[in-house]
Amino acid sequence: MSGLFHLERGVIPACDVYDIKTFRKLIAATYDLEGIVGYKIGAILGLTYGLPRLVNIVNEYTDLPVIYDHQKAGTDIPRMGEKFAAICAEAGIKGVIIFPQAGPQTEAAFIDALYDEKLTPMVGGEMTHHGYLAKEEGFIRDNAPVEMYTIAAEKGVNHFIVPGNKPAVIKQYHKLLSGIVKSPEYSMPGIGKQGGDIKSAFGVLEGAPAYAIIGAGIYEHEDMADAARRFCDEALNLT
Repeated sequence: MSGLFHLERGVIPACDVYDIKTFRKLIAATYDLEGIVGYKIGAILGLTYGLPRLVNIVNEYTDLPVIYDHQKAGTDIPRMGEKFAAICAEAGIKGVIIFPQAGPQTEAAFIDALYDEKLTPMVGGEMTHHGYLAKEEGFIRDNAPVEMYTIAAEKGVNHFIVPGNKPAVIKQYHKLLSGIVKSPEYSMPGIGKQGGDIKSAFGVLEGAPAYAIIGAGIYEHEDMADAARRFCDEALNLT
C-alpha cells in the first residue's frame, strides 16, 4: 500500500481550474467517491490564491492528501530546494511533483529537501506531449528521463510520474525502476483529454500501485461527480 495514498489504485483530480469557486465545486463533487485518493493543485491556483488557502479548502471536506505540482519544480539552482520544500510543508502539502530538468545536483538537492520536510517526492522525467524529447525536436535528451528516474530511485524515491498516454514508455520505465526500487508506484497524467486510458496505462505495470491524474476529463463536465465516478470505477475494477 502506498505511503501517501490509502488505495493501491485510484484517481487524483488535477485541479487546473482558474477560480476558487470552481475549485471548491470540484472538491465537493468528488471527495467522497470511492477511488479518489488525493488532489493535485497546480501553479494556476497556487499563484492566484496561495497554497495554504487551497489546502484549507480541501481540508474542509476531507483528509485526503494534497499534491503540489509547480509545473515544473526542480528546475532551479540546488539551494532553492530547501525554501521550496519549506513553503510546501508549511501550507500542508503532502506530496510534491518535481521534474528535475536542471540537472542531477538540483534533483538530489530538491529530493533531500522534500525528505527533510517529511514530504513525499514524486519524480517525473518524461512528459505527455509530443515535442519534449530531442527525437521529437524537443529540448530534452532522449535518455535524460531514464537518468532522472534512476537518480531518484537510487535516492530512495518510490513514487514516479509517468506519461499515462504512452503505455509502451510506462512499461519501459517500470522495468527499469522495479529493478532498483522494491515497490515503485506511479501517478499518471495524460489520461482522458490527452488520449490515454486507464486500462492501457495501468495494464503494463504488473499490478504495481497506479494512480490516474485527470484534469479536464473531470472538471470540464457539468456533472463532475459522474465523470470522476466513471474513472474511479475503471481504476478500481481492473483485474
